[in-house]
Amino acid sequence: MGSKNKLRRFRDNEAFPNVIQPPRQEVLERTFPLRGRWQDHFGNANPIVLELGCGKGDYTLALARRNPGVNYLGVDIKGARIWRGAKTALEEPLPNAAFLRTHIELIDRVFAPGEVAEIWITFPDPQIKYKRTKHRMTNAVFLERYRTILAPGGKVHLKTDSEFMHGYTLGLLQGLGLPIFYANHDIYRLEGAPPEVTQIQTFYEKQYLEMGKAITYLSFSPHTK
Repeated sequence: MGSKNKLRRFRDNEAFPNVIQPPRQEVLERTFPLRGRWQDHFGNANPIVLELGCGKGDYTLALARRNPGVNYLGVDIKGARIWRGAKTALEEPLPNAAFLRTHIELIDRVFAPGEVAEIWITFPDPQIKYKRTKHRMTNAVFLERYRTILAPGGKVHLKTDSEFMHGYTLGLLQGLGLPIFYANHDIYRLEGAPPEVTQIQTFYEKQYLEMGKAITYLSFSPHTK
């Protein structure tokens, strides 16, 4: 993508009512005004579901279409990517879909404890190298952040083409004694995956399937039993 296109998208994001870009200082100081008041943005008291590392927001948009009584928020730091999802949500329109531009490691600073109903993590970078473990989105530190913002009973959904990411997360959850609701290492070959897991496919997921890669899925809680 050319620099002119990126600049145009950044300008569009500033004008889009469904794109929220909090100043970093507000996030760090936990003074971001929507923290604890996200329902004010959507104008209703419906549950709030996050897609972390949403990219162009394929899952955010698809889930919003399926469940108009739930508010969906795609989270990513790449403004040029979330532009696509935000623009589509405005065009359709999907008033229950919005996008937040921030670093995921700061997620507990933009949401209050218990404010989020569910979290989706779709095709994250598995950060395979050991020195990248701290950036892995299901490491123990991230799980603690998710535990903080999730309401009691709230679930985390991990969908990935990485057997490494799937196995790493499954082993960590078992080691921590956290509830695992569903685990499948090949959702299109083995039956039982929820409809929203198999009936929604991202752009990259379709490419992975064409390459013959298995798609894995985990559903779990970061809250102890």
